[in-house]
Amino acid sequence: MKKIIILSILFVSMIMIVASCKKYNSDYTPASTKFPRRVQFVLYSDKDLSNDNNTITITLSIEKSVNDVLWDSVLPRMRIKDIPMLAESLVVEKYVPGNDPSLLKVGFHYTIENVGNSSHMDPLEPGETFKIVSFNFQ
Repeated sequence: MKKIIILSILFVSMIMIVASCKKYNSDYTPASTKFPRRVQFVLYSDKDLSNDNNTITITLSIEKSVNDVLWDSVLPRMRIKDIPMLAESLVVEKYVPGNDPSLLKVGFHYTIENVGNSSHMDPLEPGETFKIVSFNFQ
């Protein structure tokens, strides 16, 4: 009888050890960093802005969070009337610095002199390797 109890305890212990050593599998797959992530910034307007002489400063940006900018580039100041029409869109392409695989915000921040600031941002999802951020300035 003692032998059966000891064998039972050993058997249950072995099952528990084998079960606890099994690796956990889930549907989660981390974002791949094999392929470089790129962002294409496209700036244009489909409105006639030819009479708007206000000065605008536009910054292209790739951000992790509000205070964590991975990359930005300020375009030369221009008059709003000089923002190109769709056929002549301003296009800038940039690789994500460090090929950061996390959720990012990509887009445009702009300041209109004596008017204020605003932005147009889109998410760059984890695993997404190419994103076009198209900004139709109104």
